[in-house]
Amino acid sequence: MTDPTIELLRDLVAIDSVNPSLVPGGAGEAAIADRIASELHAAGLDVQVSEAAPGRPNVFGVLDRGPGPALMLCGHSDTVGVEGMSAPFDPVLRDGRLFGRGAQDMKGGVAAMLGAARRLAQSPAGLAGRVIVAIVADEEYASLGAEAAVKDWTADAAVVAEPTDLAIGIGHKGFEWVEVVTHGVAAHGSRPDDGIDAILRMGRVLAELEALDRRFIAGPPHPLLGRPSLHASLIQGGRELSTYPDRCALSIERRTVVGEAPGTLLGEAESILRRLREADPRFQAEARPLFARPPYLTPEGHPLPRRLREALDRETRVGAMSFWTDAAILGAAGIASVVFGPGGAGLHGLDEYVRVDEVLACRDALVMLARDWTSPDR
Repeated sequence: MTDPTIELLRDLVAIDSVNPSLVPGGAGEAAIADRIASELHAAGLDVQVSEAAPGRPNVFGVLDRGPGPALMLCGHSDTVGVEGMSAPFDPVLRDGRLFGRGAQDMKGGVAAMLGAARRLAQSPAGLAGRVIVAIVADEEYASLGAEAAVKDWTADAAVVAEPTDLAIGIGHKGFEWVEVVTHGVAAHGSRPDDGIDAILRMGRVLAELEALDRRFIAGPPHPLLGRPSLHASLIQGGRELSTYPDRCALSIERRTVVGEAPGTLLGEAESILRRLREADPRFQAEARPLFARPPYLTPEGHPLPRRLREALDRETRVGAMSFWTDAAILGAAGIASVVFGPGGAGLHGLDEYVRVDEVLACRDALVMLARDWTSPDR
């Protein structure tokens, strides 16, 4: 007989919750929010559903045992798109792995949290304070769900159950997106004296960006988060083969570390453009910010990582994660957080899976942590 937490995971993977901000026409989080709310109701938690944006619900389940510390278990219900996948919502269990879109990112972690909440509600002896399960929308795009959640909810600590292979994440980099546009003059390809090639002008920008990234590689890394980095993500320009392009747009992503000021990439891009204009008065370009999220570190000396490690019945690594998470939003709101969840493979890929044994180990560790964290004797 399959464990109930894995049966729940099957149900979650079978529900299309593709983020509509990423994929126009995506199903969104409404249907999966209904299933999550139903699970929390059945487990005996107090349930609240609220919209982070129209049609984009967050779900909260609360197990309240009176005065005492509060622990939040946080995850997201949306997924990336499914283009190229043959059966993204047909969960298949094979060789200890459950396949399907969102199985690893992060319905495995959501199932572990919901399974932990059910066990805690069924055996509440020894609990004090509150356990809050927060399943939020839109993490894969702009984290509207987490931003809405921290306006109304708080806790003394939180676990964000993103996939970490059961390592304990105590930090991660931030990111910043900037668009650079170079301008030229459209002209027939046979009239070079009339045209200015905006794409070739962008080549100068790309060369400067490559030099900047080489300086990151050569410079001293952050002791936990490593070095910053950047890459040219998207580029678009030109009209047709026989015309000088009058515009070229480049989107850049930079990964940031603690200690770097907000707007760092925008400042670096503007500095590059200023130098290029000084070298060539005909060079025309501008940069504009698109989106940014800060890096995060669990407060040094906070007991949460140690107590989670004690709750996990196996050896594990404690360190930084490579990817951004909602822990940064919780942390900025004063909720000390770690990232901890079951692992697998195929993150955002065509063959995504989560390891079933790690889903169950994550659930059991969260149960132990919640009992320990809310214990009146601690």
